[in-house]
Parts: sequence; structure tokens; C-alpha cells
Amino acid sequence: MTGTEGMQLLQSFSNAVTELADIVSPSVVSVNTGRRSGTGIVWSNDGLVVTASHVIGHSTSPTVTLGDGKEFEAKVLGRDPYTDVALLKVDASGLIPASLGTAESVKVGQFVLALANAFGRKASATSGIITSHRRSMRGFWGVMIEDAVVSDAKLNPGYSGGPLVDASGKVLGMNVAYFAGRGVAVSVDALKDTVAKISKDGRVKKGFLGVVVEPIELPQELANSSEVGQGEGLMVRAVETESPAKAAGVAIGDIILRLGDAKATDEYELHKALSGEVIGKPVSLRVLRAEKVAELKITPKEAEA
Repeated sequence: MTGTEGMQLLQSFSNAVTELADIVSPSVVSVNTGRRSGTGIVWSNDGLVVTASHVIGHSTSPTVTLGDGKEFEAKVLGRDPYTDVALLKVDASGLIPASLGTAESVKVGQFVLALANAFGRKASATSGIITSHRRSMRGFWGVMIEDAVVSDAKLNPGYSGGPLVDASGKVLGMNVAYFAGRGVAVSVDALKDTVAKISKDGRVKKGFLGVVVEPIELPQELANSSEVGQGEGLMVRAVETESPAKAAGVAIGDIILRLGDAKATDEYELHKALSGEVIGKPVSLRVLRAEKVAELKITPKEAEA
């Protein structure tokens, strides 16, 4: 390849990235509470906007600013602090919703663009590649990010709530944090699920057991036994007083194996099992205690926001 050919390829790539940013930018808005500024993603043409829950905090009427400078007072339809997702509604029509991808399309090594519009001006962008796609990760800010999409695209202040898009402009996730040189995004599939639940109930219902757990690998002889039949579990490190776990007789040192039919091989699986459907209903909790399996009955409560 000659120097000229190399420059032409570089220019072609540069033009493609510029065009990509221009295509996605109309779907990227500013979200401001007066104390904090972040970004939002236009979800529908009739005014639905998705942003990060920590961006709006406890605000009930954040301001949304479109790319053309128009400002709207937004209504908070609901927020899920556990997954850091909030749904807003502005009295506007004709908005350009973002094009949504799927979690299945996320591939390690693929090119991504992170966009933001934290201050109500023209959208800004950084680029990178997907470095990992995890089932879940717990951030230092205290939430469990389901199907986390991790990239090396730098997220500057105000990028929270903005989209992470692929080379075709489809949203792969919503950026929520940047630490250890990596950007963390809530996957687009988790966004779709959360938006649907908030639209229906005004919140995302989560079950609550009242335990602090830590993943643990089980000895091979236990993992292969007919009673246990799994290689991992969740060791109970603490039990809250007046909690469902305390009432059910869960003790520190117990290893949770199953909640109902769901194997508790890690925090993500337990988190998934604690869906709204189990709230207020007795369910089987299988634990390993002193190398013997015990079946407890537990009735999860609804987790408080």
C-alpha cells in the first residue's frame, strides 16, 4: 500500500465516523436537573427519553434540551436505581428516535461510538472498541448492571445516559460509568425490558431477600453429587434483621444454591430470579449448610428504591 492509498483509507474512515455521528446526533439530547447535567436517548417520536437514573437523582422535573436548542420540562415516568435507568416524557412530537440494536449483535473488538450532549449544544463523541460483554457487573456506585457492555471509549463528564452505538448507528447500550479506563453501558436489551416495565407499572418491581452474598466455587465432590449438582453458589456473608431471609432462617455461612427453579450460580442469576413475580409469594430456597442441603421457604418482599 502506498502512502497515498493509506491516506485515502484514513480519510474514508474519518468521513464514515463523521457521517455516523451526524446520523445519531439528532437522537441525543441534554438532561439537566440544575445540579447535574447528563445525556438522554430519544426513545420514541412522541417524547419518550431514556437516561441514567443517577443523572436525574431525585429530580421530578428535569430539563431536556434537543439538538436544535429547544428546551422542555420533562416528567419522570419512572426510574430503576438498581439498573440505573430512568424514563422521561417531554411534550414534543416529531422527535427522531434512536435506532436500537440487540445484545446478540455485541462482539468483542467491534468499533463503537459513544455520544453525549450534556450541555445542550451540538453532540460530542468518543470512539473505541468493545472490550467485553458481561452478564453482569456491580459498579462502585452500588448498582447491578445487567448484560453490561464494556468498551474502551472514553466517557467524559456528562456522557452518562448517552448511547453507545455500533458502526451502523444502532444503539448497543446506554453509558452509565467510566472507571479503570473502561466505559460501562447498560445493554440495549436491558433498556428495552426496563422501559417496558416502567411504561406498564411506573417502576421496576424487584424482589428483596435481605442478604449480602459472595460467589463461591464448590468442592468437586459436592458439585458432582446428586443433591447439589452445580459447581458454584452464593455464600451468605450477612443477613439483615427483619428481612425475608431472617424470617426464613437463613444463616451466615449458608451457601445459596437455588431460588425456586433458578440456580444461584452468581449474583446475576439470583438478581434475575428476584423478578416482580416472586414478590409476596412463598418460594423454595435451597441452601448448603455444613455440607448438607436444606430446603427453606422464603417470601421475598418488594425492594425499596
